[in-house]
Amino acid sequence: MSRINKLKLDRGGFTLIELVIVIVTLGIIAAVAIPKFSDMASSSKRNATLQEMTSLKKAIIGNPEALAGGEYIDRGFEGDIGYPPSSLNDLVNKPGSLLVYDPITRIGWNGPYVDSSGASYLKDAWDNNYVYSVASREIVSTGGGSDSIKISF
Repeated sequence: MSRINKLKLDRGGFTLIELVIVIVTLGIIAAVAIPKFSDMASSSKRNATLQEMTSLKKAIIGNPEALAGGEYIDRGFEGDIGYPPSSLNDLVNKPGSLLVYDPITRIGWNGPYVDSSGASYLKDAWDNNYVYSVASREIVSTGGGSDSIKISF
C-alpha cells in the first residue's frame, strides 16, 4: 500500500465504543431532563388554573381594589344582583328571571362578567370541569389529581 492510501484508512470515523458512550450519555441526560419538564408542565397548569379561578372569583364578587370617586366600579355578579350566581354559566348568560342592569339604581345583570370564548371558563387547565358550590361559596379544581385547588368567595 502506498503511504497516501494508508493515511486515508487511518482517518476513519468514530469507533463503536465512542458511539455507545455518546448514546449512553444522551440517555442519561434525557432521563434527568424529562421529569424536570414534566414538573414544569404540571406547575404551569396549576398556575394557569389558579389565575383563571381568581378571575372567576372576581367575576362573582367583584374587585374591591377597583375604585373611582369612592365607588366600586367592578362590583361583579353578586354586587350587581345581590347574591352569587346559581352556576358559572350565569356569569356569561343572563338568567331569564333577572333584570337588565339599570345604571340609575345600579341593580341588575351587567354581564357578561367573564370572557366566554369557547366556554373555557368552565374547565381547568387539565380540561376538567370546575366544581362550583354556592352553599359552600367555593370553586374547586380537581384536575391536578390529589392536590386540588380551592378558592372561596
